[in-house]
Amino acid sequence: MSLQIVDGFNRIGEENAFAVLARANALAATGKDIINLGIGQPDFPTPEHIVDAAVKALKDGHHGYTPATGIPELRDAVASDLSTRYNTHVSAQNVMIVPGGKVTMFSAILMFGEPGVDILYPDPGFPIYRSMIEYTGANPIPIPIREENAFAFSASETLSLITDKTRLVILNSPANPCGGVTPVEEIDALVKGLEAHPNVAIMSDEIYDQMTYDDVKHVSLLEYPSIRDRLILLNGWSKTYAMTGWRLGYSIWPDELFDSVRKLAVNAWSCVNAPAQHAALAALTGPQDAVHMMMQAFDERRVKVVDALNTLPDVSCITPKGAFYAFPNIKNTGWQAKPLASALLENAGIATIGGPDFGVHGEGYIRVSYANSLDNLMKAIERIDKFMRANPA
Repeated sequence: MSLQIVDGFNRIGEENAFAVLARANALAATGKDIINLGIGQPDFPTPEHIVDAAVKALKDGHHGYTPATGIPELRDAVASDLSTRYNTHVSAQNVMIVPGGKVTMFSAILMFGEPGVDILYPDPGFPIYRSMIEYTGANPIPIPIREENAFAFSASETLSLITDKTRLVILNSPANPCGGVTPVEEIDALVKGLEAHPNVAIMSDEIYDQMTYDDVKHVSLLEYPSIRDRLILLNGWSKTYAMTGWRLGYSIWPDELFDSVRKLAVNAWSCVNAPAQHAALAALTGPQDAVHMMMQAFDERRVKVVDALNTLPDVSCITPKGAFYAFPNIKNTGWQAKPLASALLENAGIATIGGPDFGVHGEGYIRVSYANSLDNLMKAIERIDKFMRANPA
């Protein structure tokens, strides 16, 4: 028997961080000491008041369906939070509550992708961008994210890739996997250039918007009125509030597109589970002390990890300005990135992700997540150092 599935499913890729996590867990189950610097999730628990809000919601009987767009009080809170932080007006009527950040990517790419059109995306970048573009049959056009630009996108290079076939441009700052934060001057130039392409939609992935360092300010594309009528904003609670397993995100959609994504929600996921939405409400409206504490810890780790990575033989690493990833350059070691990442896991017990898992421009780099304890991070880099000195390519 041979079942015939549609071609799109043969083009779907994967997020290799989960494959590395599975292999790391399998090795740990055999008794091997594994330090995981691969997965992109905070190593802190969800703050207690957020958990308590979910428990209270369950006890109060919030067990049923909610509106497909999200409960009104949460949509109001999202709109208020963004309006305050970015000194702009965001209407609750444009807020969509979704089960995780990937849902917004899937929705936006599905809405604009089809054979014969181009979708631009960051490379190195989150691997699901390209995977979903290829699923739709659209042409994936990589926007090179270069170390010489501190892993920020270049406005001129991005604009040069736009043609009459371009339907959607995907942007990400602060960025995964490189930790780059695009400066305001570059964003100003990009938006000015996009004004000449009024039929091109923009999806801005700002999931790490509250994770910046060294007084670097995140600039949201919500702050630019000239593109608001075609801007899709992706954000959520996973990173800022250590809520990865809650599967909870939100997006802002322009008026013209909102009913389409609402219909997609009705057809695909109905609604986000009710207690999680009440937890998200508590996250936005409650104390932010835990967020500040986590960021202080990430900042301390960032500095020490980058210093330690730069002591490794033939390795260099610039200091990331956002998220919780370092992206060390291993080109002078003689190792290819994915073989090195595999060897470190199997032989040194250190899980990292090879740069090519984030795109063709990722060769020569590995991603190191510093969402782990400082003790584990220092121990991991000691093991990497020992392995690389004993195993030159």
